[in-house]
Amino acid sequence: MADTTNCTPCVSCGCPALPRVSLDQAVIDLMESIALQESALSHILCAETQKMKAALSMEELDLCKLLEVNDSATNMVHAVANLELVLKEKLEFIANNLYYPSTGNGTTTES
Repeated sequence: MADTTNCTPCVSCGCPALPRVSLDQAVIDLMESIALQESALSHILCAETQKMKAALSMEELDLCKLLEVNDSATNMVHAVANLELVLKEKLEFIANNLYYPSTGNGTTTES
């Protein structure tokens, strides 16, 4: 079982104590979370592509409905693009503030 922080869990809300992790593990966890979010966003874009293909293959699709589907897809692409910017900022924060690769001789390199 992982070592936990010294703080006691909140009894009223049932919050668990957080595990203690090294800085290296924290950076790995943050980068993994970014990768998982990127994967989820790619699945959302793929679903939007499939939705557009399905709409275009419908026989009774009029211009108004096609424009509604297009607006929906456009809004989703804009939302994904905004989330991509957030993930980029998260990655830049990690690179600029949390991660200093080891040089192998017991010291770290700093920019």
